[in-house]
Amino acid sequence: MDPHFVWKEEYNLGVDLIDKEHQRLFRIINKLFAMKEEEKDNQWVCQEGVKYFKGHAMKHFADEEQYMAEIHYSGLEQHRRIHQEFRTNTIPALEEELERTDYAPDAVDHFMGVCAGWLIGHTLTEDQAIMGDHIAPWKNLLPSEELAAIKKVIVQLLFNMFQLESQVISDVYSGEKFGKGVYYRLVYGGRQSGMEQEVILAFEEKLLINTVGKVMGLQTNKLDAMLVNAARYTARQFVGRVMEHCPSEEPYTLKEENLLSYEQFQKVFEREKPQVSLLLNTGGAGYFAYCVVAPHALHSGVGTPIEHKTAMAEVERYLMRRTEQEEQDRLNHRYKVLVVDDSPTIRQGMKQLLEEDYEVAVAESGVAAIRTITLNRPDLVLLDYEMPVVDGGQTLEMLRSEKSFEDIPVIFLTGRRDTATMIKVMPLKPAGYLLKHSKPAELKKEVDAFFQKRKD
Repeated sequence: MDPHFVWKEEYNLGVDLIDKEHQRLFRIINKLFAMKEEEKDNQWVCQEGVKYFKGHAMKHFADEEQYMAEIHYSGLEQHRRIHQEFRTNTIPALEEELERTDYAPDAVDHFMGVCAGWLIGHTLTEDQAIMGDHIAPWKNLLPSEELAAIKKVIVQLLFNMFQLESQVISDVYSGEKFGKGVYYRLVYGGRQSGMEQEVILAFEEKLLINTVGKVMGLQTNKLDAMLVNAARYTARQFVGRVMEHCPSEEPYTLKEENLLSYEQFQKVFEREKPQVSLLLNTGGAGYFAYCVVAPHALHSGVGTPIEHKTAMAEVERYLMRRTEQEEQDRLNHRYKVLVVDDSPTIRQGMKQLLEEDYEVAVAESGVAAIRTITLNRPDLVLLDYEMPVVDGGQTLEMLRSEKSFEDIPVIFLTGRRDTATMIKVMPLKPAGYLLKHSKPAELKKEVDAFFQKRKD
C-alpha cells in the first residue's frame, strides 16, 4: 500500500488558519505520493507538485510566524530559525538533487521522506508548543530534578505525538544492543562557547514503523529509505523540543548527524559516560533510548556525517549494510550468549573466549542483565551466582517470573562447588553449572556442548 497521510482530530490546534493550512499540506503531500506512482510525465508532474508544496509551506511559515507574534509567543525566534533552515537549506538542497538526477525514483523518495518527516515533526511537535503542551522550561533545578523533568518531557512528547503510553524503565541505560536497532546521533554546537552536545537516540526498528510509518500510512514491517528519512526529520524536531526545555546559557544549533552501526554506537559509551541515559518502553510499540553527552569537545570519527548532498547515498548505504549484516548473521547462525558477572576481568575474559563463535553481550549486574535480555533476547545466559545486591539466584528468579523469559537457558558461573546452593536453586531449573576459574578450554567446551546438544 502506498504512503497516505490521514488527518486526525488530535492534530487540530484550535487555530483555524493554522489547522486549515496543516490539512492542506497533508493533502498536498498525499498528492505527491500519488504523483510518484504515475509513470506518464513523471518529471513534469513532480516538478509542479514540488513547487506547489514549497509555495504552501512558505505561506504557512509566514502565517504561523505572524500568528505567534500576535499572541506574543515566547518561542517565536526558535520557530523562525527552524523555518529558516527548512526554507533556505533543506528545500533548495532537495530541489537541486531532483534536478541533478532528472527526478530519479530514489531522489523523489528522498524528497518525499524528508518532507513527510518535516510535516510530522512540524505538526506534532513544533505547533503543539504554540498552544502550550503544559511542559514548561525549567531553571535552577538540582541534577536529580533535571533528570525527572527530562523524563516528564519525553514521556509527554511521545504521548502528544503518537498517543504512546510510554514508561521509563531504566535511568542507567548502558548501551545494550537492541534486537533490531536503529542508532541515530545528533551533534549540537553552542554558538558562543564552541562546546558540543551529543544526543543519541536508539530505536527498536518496529517503533519507527509503528510511529512515523503509521502516520505516513505505510503498510510495512521493515525499513526503507523513505521511512528512514522521514524518521530522521521527525527525530530532529523531537530532540529540538526536548532541548527547548533544558536549562542552557546559550542556544545550540545542529552541526552533524549520523546513522550508526551498533559497534559505532558502543564507541560513544566507551568514550564518555552519558549525562542522561534513559530507556523507555512505549507500551508494546517498541523500545526507545534517549542519551545525552554534554558538554564536551567533539570527537571525530563516529560515523559518516549526513549532509544534504550525501543524505540519499548515506541512507541507502546504511540500509545496505544493515541488510548485509542481517544476511551474514542468518548464514552464520551465531548463537547469542549473555555473560553476567560483577567482575570486569571475568566479563572481558569470557567475551574474548567466546566471541569468535558466538555473539556475546555482557552485563555487570542482575538488573543490567534483565535490561539486556529485554532488548536482545539471548540463547544462553552465563550467570554469576555470587553477585552483590542481587545475586544470581535472585536474578534467575526474576527471569522465571516473567513469562516471556521463563524458558531462557541459564548456566550458573560459580567460584566454588556448593551443594546446598545448587539444591536451593534447583526449582528455578538452571541448565547447569560452570566453575568460572576452570581452564578456558574447558569452559568453551562446555558452552559448545550445550549448543551442540540443542542442535541434536
